[in-house]
Amino acid sequence: MSHVDLGRGIDEGVDILNDLDSFFAGDGTEEVSSIRIGEWPEMYEESSEAIVEKLVANAHLLPGLRRLSIGDVDPDWCEISWIQLSDITPLLTAFPDLERLDLRGSDGLALTPLRHENLKVLRVECGGLQSSFVRSVAAGDFPALEHLELWLGVERYGGNTTAADLAPILAGDRLPVLKRLGLQDSEIQDEIAAAVASAPVVAQLDELDLSMGTLTDAGAEALLGGQPLSHLKVLDLHHNFLSDTMTDRVAKALPGVDVKLHDRFSPEDDRLYVAVSE
Repeated sequence: MSHVDLGRGIDEGVDILNDLDSFFAGDGTEEVSSIRIGEWPEMYEESSEAIVEKLVANAHLLPGLRRLSIGDVDPDWCEISWIQLSDITPLLTAFPDLERLDLRGSDGLALTPLRHENLKVLRVECGGLQSSFVRSVAAGDFPALEHLELWLGVERYGGNTTAADLAPILAGDRLPVLKRLGLQDSEIQDEIAAAVASAPVVAQLDELDLSMGTLTDAGAEALLGGQPLSHLKVLDLHHNFLSDTMTDRVAKALPGVDVKLHDRFSPEDDRLYVAVSE
């Protein structure tokens, strides 16, 4: 038993806390390397705190856990910005060997800055990521982190992160082996692109993802006018508001890079919008 999928069928009366109790009471938990937490009852009102507490209390039964996903649900069950999460600090403390943490949602999400020796992937998918969480990530030490992906979202759903909040991440001092950086789904994508254009961390990256946001010609111009990007394997700018001229310029400027420019919308649209908000 290497992977456990919990939280399916809640609408049929399954209680995830009882489900967790049954799981921990069974045999073979020490062989589990991956857990996915999907739905829980009233997840648009009840936070993940009780689930986190249950996992932390039973951490000794999961010595092999390396991957954990929380809130991985379809929009048909709960919109992404309605998902109620909680403080993930106890999880990272209780599972020092965890290598990947995927979170969906952001309401209630919190983190106290810490050092984690083994986390390789941290992903947060949401419609609005609070600056307090981003600053805590930036203030932490993640010497093994290779992939950091933050969906920043919109202010309407709590997304108040600024380019200044990202500065320690973009400096790269505490992320020595980071190879893939995603700062996505932002309504200030041009400002982020401008900050990334001179960010020291970019030189060590293989993949840079600024997709899903409101990137316009101004942001793309900043990228082209900044530090070289020709060392990248992938530059993902899909879901953008670039003109035909700028799209051609970006593609021609980086002939050896896999530049993703699909899902392009007219820059003359009255309203710029991110790919994921509610």
